[in-house]
Amino acid sequence: MTEDNKTGRAGGLARADALSKEKKKEIAEKAAMARWGVKVLHKGNFKDELGIDVDCYVLDDRNKTAVISKRGMAQALGLSKRGDRLVGFVNSQNMENHIGRELREKIGNPIIFQRSGAAANSSVGDETHGFEAGMLIDLCQAILEAKKDGKLGGARYEKMVDHAQIMMGASAKNGIKQFVYALAGYNPSAQEVINAFKTYIVEEAKKYEKEFPNELYLQWHRLYELPIHSRGKPWPFKHLTVNHIYYPLAQSNGKIYELVKALKAKDGDRQKKLFQFLNDLGARALRIQLGRVLEMCESSSSKAEYEEKIKKRFGEQRELELVIP
Repeated sequence: MTEDNKTGRAGGLARADALSKEKKKEIAEKAAMARWGVKVLHKGNFKDELGIDVDCYVLDDRNKTAVISKRGMAQALGLSKRGDRLVGFVNSQNMENHIGRELREKIGNPIIFQRSGAAANSSVGDETHGFEAGMLIDLCQAILEAKKDGKLGGARYEKMVDHAQIMMGASAKNGIKQFVYALAGYNPSAQEVINAFKTYIVEEAKKYEKEFPNELYLQWHRLYELPIHSRGKPWPFKHLTVNHIYYPLAQSNGKIYELVKALKAKDGDRQKKLFQFLNDLGARALRIQLGRVLEMCESSSSKAEYEEKIKKRFGEQRELELVIP
């Protein structure tokens, strides 16, 4: 061994001796993670509580990192879990100016961990890729910014934008609640936290749910013998919606329809559906009307039978006073 090598080795040993136990432990943990992937401390799934099949984990690292699997992150955003749709979407031209460098680097370098929890003894097939859970909020924010800039318009991105809005709203509300709990010294149970988040998810989802059930459209397809298109709806549906849903509402002679049309024009948002301009009372009346019409559809064997029921059912109904703001 040369003098230079001896000096270098001695210097390395001196530096190692100078490191604190805490620092040595951190270096050893990083080396183990690089070789085997970090262990899993706890595993969960969104399905039972929120209805979407998204795996989530708490890792046995220094920060007890909360992660969502790579496929799960895609599904939480309304993307398909097949292939690498999340990476493809993030690198798309639409998102080019809305995904920052730091977020892009994180997506390109997912956290590697072993689902079994016994990393060193795990089989190769047990290796999983995921992202820190907080990245879901970063992605939702980027999606909403891209939508605002007109990059994610049309039906193709509608589901994704809705998911982003719901997740952002629920997370913000739940986050501030947990912060207040921490400051006040209150430690809620796991079930309390889950229930609170579910409440906020439902709250947010109500803002974006579609009022018109798909079953109604399928019945109209059947009764009027209209072909089902891969995209969009046949033009007669517009007339059916106006004549069988909006006009008959409480024998209004089209007053409700004209009011919501006027409100839509005043608002200026062409993307909004007409029902979104009804107040709570009007929305409840609309749901009742939709239920009635769907029942008539399902119990009719022909277009003529269905239209006769419409005429008979709504011919003598008195007008309700729907106060539209």
